[in-house]
Amino acid sequence: MDIQEQIRQLVNEHRVVLFMKGSKQFPQCGFSARAVQLLQAAGCQDFVTVNVLENEAVRQGIKEFADWPTIPQLYVDGEFQGGCDIMTEMFEAGELQTLLGGAA
Repeated sequence: MDIQEQIRQLVNEHRVVLFMKGSKQFPQCGFSARAVQLLQAAGCQDFVTVNVLENEAVRQGIKEFADWPTIPQLYVDGEFQGGCDIMTEMFEAGELQTLLGGAA
């Protein structure tokens, strides 16, 4: 199974997946830390994180998967939602809370 298939399987197996630098317990960049805070503030505690620093193939593969150049990247119900800036905008508009309503 190639890296794109592995990523596809991961985002389809879990309702909420955050590809980030570090883990939710120990984020390793400010944007990743902010993304975790936004998910938790939106009421989502049950989400999977993938540390892209542990695997270069995943780090590059996720950028190609969504055609999005930056990390973190949020997927909900198998759909790419965006990075930290988009998550912040969604949270401020109440959209992230609505989207994650069933994921708390």
